[in-house]
Formats: sequence, structure tokens, C-alpha cells
Amino acid sequence: MASQTHGIQQLLAAEKRAAEKVSEARKRKAKRLKQAKEEAQDEIEKYRKERERQFREFEAKHMGSREDVAAKIEIDTKRRIEEMNKAVQIQKLTVIQDVLELVYDIKPEIHKNYRQ
Repeated sequence: MASQTHGIQQLLAAEKRAAEKVSEARKRKAKRLKQAKEEAQDEIEKYRKERERQFREFEAKHMGSREDVAAKIEIDTKRRIEEMNKAVQIQKLTVIQDVLELVYDIKPEIHKNYRQ
């Protein structure tokens, strides 16, 4: 009987050690996964920064800087507004004359629905 209890005690102790080893292995695995994830995030961030830098260089080379583009748009907008204002000034009197002619040219007529 004593040998059976001793054998059971040894089995329980061996099972406990095995569970501890499995637990430690799981902890190491979780730690490695976390470390690998952090390294991957760092690598992704470095790649993203490099691609952004390349894009800014490409953009500056082919389009100019954002300030240059904004200045060109501003100049073009002002030019177009000036052209429109000139066109308004040139056509203003003609349009006013045409409107006044339509207003003053009254031709009284009996409405087509009027019955006598």
C-alpha cells in the first residue's frame, strides 16, 4: 500500500512539473509572439515613413511644392475673376438696354382664355 501511495505521489509530482513546464513554454511562446508583433509594427512604421518620404520627393519633383500649387491656383483664380469682371463691364450696358427694351415694349393683347 505504501508503495502505491509513493508511486501516486511521484506521478502527481511529475504531472505538476509537466504542467509547470507547459505553462512556462506557453509564457515563452506568448512573449515571443508579442516581441515578434512589436518588431513587425516597427518594421511597418519604418516602411511607411520611407514610402511617405519617397512620395513627397516624387510630388515635389513632378508637381512642385504644395505652396507653389496653391499660389498657381490663387493666381489663376484672380485672373479668371478679372476676366469675368471685364466681360461684365463690357456687356453691362448692352444687357441693360435689352432688358429695358423688353420692359418698355408693351403690346396689350386680350388673353386667349378670355370669352365674351
